[in-house]
Amino acid sequence: MSRGARLIGRAARRLGRAVGRVRHGAGALRRDDGAVTVEFVLYFPLFLIVFMSAFESGLLTLRQVMLDRGVDISVRNLRLGLWDNPTPEMLRDAICENAAIIADCDNVLLLELLPIDASTWALPAPGAVCINRDEEVQPVTAFVPGGFNQPMLVRACAIMDPIFPWTGIGQAMAVDTSGGYAVTAASAFVNEP
Repeated sequence: MSRGARLIGRAARRLGRAVGRVRHGAGALRRDDGAVTVEFVLYFPLFLIVFMSAFESGLLTLRQVMLDRGVDISVRNLRLGLWDNPTPEMLRDAICENAAIIADCDNVLLLELLPIDASTWALPAPGAVCINRDEEVQPVTAFVPGGFNQPMLVRACAIMDPIFPWTGIGQAMAVDTSGGYAVTAASAFVNEP
């Protein structure tokens, strides 16, 4: 072999090694070790928002069901005349006892007990009156026990704070100026003779 052929062979081998090193370096740049991290960063906040919204929705539903339960059980006692001279405090305490999930129930629950005129069946204005947490003096509500065979309407309104107000259902809820949403329950009955 001639000297020129040997030099060309040597240069080709060196070039081959250099190309191998470049390929190896380029292979290191193409690794996909972080691909899962990118997907996690993109999708985890969405899953977190869905989870928080589901939790908020479940808590809202649970509060509503427990307030309805508390009102129903307490109205049954009121309807049957098991209380002598019922007061708003007695009814509120009974509702709070039967609706155990409502935190600070004595301070967030406002009640109305209204008679319904049996001759016209005219109902009171729609919507329950709720506590205004921004004011010291609370709205005045009617509490009229009614007479025998008198149709009655009980309305209860509790103001609750959302757990996650910045996500999903927390943003969609109608809130008052203090950031709370109203949970209401109503029940109608006729006073037993």
